[in-house]
Order: sequence, then C-alpha cells, then structure tokens
Amino acid sequence: MREVIVAEQAGFCFGVKRAVDEIVKVLTDEGAAWSIGMPIHNPQEVSRLQAMGLKIARDAAEVPDGARVFVRAHGEPRAVIQGLRARGAKVSDMTCPFVRRAQERASELSSRGYRVVLLGDVLHPEIRAIMGNIEGAADVVAGVEDARKLPKAPRVALISQTTQREELLAEVASALVLRAGELHVCNTVCGATVERQDAVRRLAGRVDGLVVVGGKESANTAKLRDIGEAGGMDVVWIENIGEMDWRWLDGKAIIGIAAGASTPQGLITEVCDKIARM
Repeated sequence: MREVIVAEQAGFCFGVKRAVDEIVKVLTDEGAAWSIGMPIHNPQEVSRLQAMGLKIARDAAEVPDGARVFVRAHGEPRAVIQGLRARGAKVSDMTCPFVRRAQERASELSSRGYRVVLLGDVLHPEIRAIMGNIEGAADVVAGVEDARKLPKAPRVALISQTTQREELLAEVASALVLRAGELHVCNTVCGATVERQDAVRRLAGRVDGLVVVGGKESANTAKLRDIGEAGGMDVVWIENIGEMDWRWLDGKAIIGIAAGASTPQGLITEVCDKIARM
C-alpha cells in the first residue's frame, strides 16, 4: 500500500460547481439545453452532462432561436449574450464571479481611457470574453517578454486572466512600469486558483511524486503541473486513471495528488484509491 496525500485544495472551485449544479438542475427539469463551447474544461464531466441532454455549440450561431443556453464559467463577449437574447434565447449566465470582476474592471478602466493589457492566453475563452467586454485599445501578453515589446502609453491598466500565477502578474507589472506614464494594476487572479497553487507548493518535500488530475485544456490545471515541477517534484498529468503509466510509481512510496478547478471529486477519488492499492 502506498501513502497518498491529497492537496488541501483540489477539484471543483466555487464557480465551476455553481455552473455544473445549475446545468444539472435545468437538464433534470427541462431535458435539454445548449452551451457555447465546453461548459468546463473536463471532458469526462462534459460527457456526463451531454448524456443528460446538454448540446455543445461551436458558436452562438449554432444555438436555435428561443433555446435554453448556458454562458459558461469563462464568460462570453457582451455582443454574444445580447445577440442570443435578441433571438429569444433563454440565457443562463453562469460566468464565474471572479471572471465577471475581471470583465468589469477591464471595461471600467477602458472607458476611463486606459490602454488595457491582459495577462493570459490569447486563445483562452476567458481572455476572449474579457476582450469582448471592452471598447478601447487592448493587448494580450503571455509574460514579461511580451510586455517589454509593447509600445509606451500614457495610461495602462493591467488585468490578469483569473488562472494566472500572482508571481507572474507582479513580474509583468514591473516590466510595464517602464512602458506606462501611469500604471493601474488589478489583481484579478482567482482566490481558488491561488489556494490550489499554494496547496501544491506545500506538497514539495513531502512526496516522492505528484499526480495532477484534470483536463488537458484546463489552464489552471497546467499551472499546477508547472508549480509542481518548479518545486522539484516528479510530476505526471493525467485526465483519468486510464492514462496512468504504472511504471512511474516504481520506487515511490508517498504520492501527492492535485486536481484542477474543473476536476470532479469522483475522478480524484478513483485516482487516489487505485494508486493507494498499487
């Protein structure tokens, strides 16, 4: 029997749980609903919701007029939501409150004349949604090097994707000080994200290896992997127990388990139980 230590914070965050609970309730009551894109970045949980009647649209144009549609936790551009409602769609806006705060801060500062700089992944739906909620000029940077290449501006506002590392936000802010006459920094990193990242850091030195459980498209799960590796841990990232290479356990007596904010508890429990028995 191996010892398994689960990170103190792991699995569904408040925003994801809130969205999934509402989707399940509507599907139970109404039998069918739509989501624009995957409602959360976990394929196993999405498959469960699809089996209950959830339909995944690639974009808003695929959603039938008048249909029930969910805005996922990552949010959507303002024009997308307005367009759905104009077509009679019954919109359930499940944008995570932390994401909504980032949208509102970006919109407010843009309206006040700031050039908005977003720290995050330009292809991530959360960043696209924030961009779609502001009117003025904006840039997306992945890190310090991108920030150093930006043109100088009199007034700059830095907003973070909610799943970024606070340390990276501070580094980018330091770089932007030299690019702005006035710099306004908003720490919009989600509290649940910080808790999960800190919980992984606390496993360093206590475990012989770390298993990160979560969807491969999940930005916050990728950060847990990166933090584990930066802390010197031998890390493997799996979506489910079927992906586990059991040879990786050789010579390891104590295994740490971390999980992204979109990972359901059932998957975490299954991984823990199987590894403990090996």
